[in-house]
Amino acid sequence: MKRLLAPLIAIGFLAASSVAQAALPMGATAPEFSTKGAKAGKEVDFDLKQALKRGPVVLYFYPKAFTQGCTLEAHAFAEATPEFAELGATVIGMSADDLPTLKKFSTEACRDKFAVAVATPKIIKEYDVALARDGKPQGMADRVSYVIDRSGKVVFIHSDLDYRDHVKMTLAAVKVLAKKRP
Repeated sequence: MKRLLAPLIAIGFLAASSVAQAALPMGATAPEFSTKGAKAGKEVDFDLKQALKRGPVVLYFYPKAFTQGCTLEAHAFAEATPEFAELGATVIGMSADDLPTLKKFSTEACRDKFAVAVATPKIIKEYDVALARDGKPQGMADRVSYVIDRSGKVVFIHSDLDYRDHVKMTLAAVKVLAKKRP
């Protein structure tokens, strides 16, 4: 029992410490959306409701394709994709980049492992992930990762422009969800 409590407490602490910038609180219903995206250089449609039928979704927003932090984060998610898949989770990256850019990014940075999709202004607003500098919107998404369970509830949030902990923390949250499955 102690072995299960420690990770849950750690995830709860980490989630609480990272929620300050994200508007969707833990337990909120994730806004449903459909958008265009790319995987392995090919255009795909992404529908959150459909993806949740297969299992939890790691929805990670990032500012701009081909910038250093976003590329390194995509590489890290690509390396961890088999582990997420083993746990039944879908990883989807979201940015305000256009579809041609995402097609190229899905191959080069995501290494054909997972899809990246267009975060429209409406999606950015609904998830309250607009990146602002000095109070001015930048037309990009902030770096925020959500884990959404099959019921559509937000069970984990990490908001930090430093990309390094997003994969580790979302994977830990998905592992906790997997342990709860019957």
